[in-house]
Amino acid sequence: MNPSRPTTSAFPVVTTHGHVTFLGAGPGDPGLLTLRAVEALAAADVLIAEPEVLEVVRTHARAGVDTPQLTIADEMSAAAGVPVIRDAANLVMEAARSGRRVVRAVTGDPGLDGNAAEEMLACATGGIPFEVVPGVATAVGVPAYAGVPLRGGRGDNDGDVRFVDARNASARCWSEVGASDGTLVVSATLETVSSAAAELVSAGRKPDTPLTVTVAGTTTRQRTWNATLGTIAQVFKQGKVLPSPEGARPVIAVVGEHGAAARREELAWFESKPLFGWRVLVPRTKEQAASLSDQLRSYGAVPHEVPTIAVEPPRTPQQMERAVKGLVTGRYEWIAFTSVNAVKAVREKFEEYGLDARAFAGIKVAAVGEQTAAALVEFGVKPDLVPSGEQSAAGLLEDWPPYDPVFDPIDRVFLPRADIATETLVAGLIELGWEVDDVTAYRTVRASPPPADTREAIKGGGFDAVLFTSSSTVRNLVGIAGKPHNVTVIACIGPATAKTAEEHGLRVDVLSPEPSVSKLAEALAEYGAARRDAAREAGESVSRPSERRPGARRRRTT
Repeated sequence: MNPSRPTTSAFPVVTTHGHVTFLGAGPGDPGLLTLRAVEALAAADVLIAEPEVLEVVRTHARAGVDTPQLTIADEMSAAAGVPVIRDAANLVMEAARSGRRVVRAVTGDPGLDGNAAEEMLACATGGIPFEVVPGVATAVGVPAYAGVPLRGGRGDNDGDVRFVDARNASARCWSEVGASDGTLVVSATLETVSSAAAELVSAGRKPDTPLTVTVAGTTTRQRTWNATLGTIAQVFKQGKVLPSPEGARPVIAVVGEHGAAARREELAWFESKPLFGWRVLVPRTKEQAASLSDQLRSYGAVPHEVPTIAVEPPRTPQQMERAVKGLVTGRYEWIAFTSVNAVKAVREKFEEYGLDARAFAGIKVAAVGEQTAAALVEFGVKPDLVPSGEQSAAGLLEDWPPYDPVFDPIDRVFLPRADIATETLVAGLIELGWEVDDVTAYRTVRASPPPADTREAIKGGGFDAVLFTSSSTVRNLVGIAGKPHNVTVIACIGPATAKTAEEHGLRVDVLSPEPSVSKLAEALAEYGAARRDAAREAGESVSRPSERRPGARRRRTT
């Protein structure tokens, strides 16, 4: 949020009535929400949206926001088996009249949503103040993600771009748009696309006019077919395309010479991401997995975080308490953090004693890697030492200065760490002349098993890849959920982790060139890109590993 922007003007203070924001949630990708939409969601007391829209906007709403359901699945109307549909306008008005801020989120843009228009009119009639936050229209956003420009390049005589909803278009409408040679964007269902194509041919469009059809646009489930008006029915039949699920977002078809059936191979930037649609298992704690999951999403993957390790306090806290008091009394020259969890453990102990980052004054601070350093900066501490090379205990020792009695008034290092940490750093520091207080700051225990459907997906080949970031993640994942299926791509952060994976009967496909989670994700993306390119060169359709025939051999890459 722009700090110079007065927040009081963004949401008028209303005493008698509440306030309603009609918000466009875009076509499906949460990244397409506008900054204004995020502001409105953060201030909402009530969030009203259909289930598929709620998934997109909920993460930006504050904790405890009220989210009344529009469809009550466990209540049936007089017609047996038909769920009760609650009137959105009544819900909006009821919530606003209670003095609350209401966000009414709709797919795409509210200006193109007929129901939203009726609800706005109801607010206006009832004296409820409201505003409209536009969103990316589905009919515009989906073609952009499908690599289908609605207009050609400079100098082209593009003609008009027209938009039609095939689900309620009249014969007269088809006649009018069929007579035009401009680009036509059709909102439809999979069942109505073929009939819409036939209507256009009957109205005068040539059967060989290019056509692209995109389902689940802007999401990682997106799929696009290239055809013509005359061949789309056969393409769907050969591909055994199923009808649109109930409540699914609209299918977007683009018709016209400038609709880029020929250009799509060059412009399909979204579906050509190296890990597009891959379900990737990330067996780490949620806090540790956040940045890795973000990176995987940038490659088009769908990360699924499964904690394999739970962090608990040490069984005997006295040693940790003495060490933290020693920080304040000047017992240490250095403190070395070897994990984000170690930072968290010390921070929690500081808060318990009413201390903050100022207690580190005069003490040199080391971090084993960038993520640990970032956790320290968030705490208010800038580390003095982060490895310039390998981000590991060995890398930290490479840069650690030997003890010098002339320049170092104190010869002691405080090392808060896990109960199962290796002795590499302790031995190396002692070799450099330092005394080390090796303190158990936290314990790592095996996490609880994931839900049954996740375990089944792991063992049954439902995941395309799994990233192992340590030997313990291998042992713990196999222990709580079983071995990943043969078709799942196994990616390991280093040789030791790869060796553990192989000891558990797993074939390692990807080995990170450096012991870094970022490099591990990058290596998996390179593997995915090479696999995609090989399929295209062989004239085969690009598929995900989970779609491969069980038992297929896999090639190891480094």
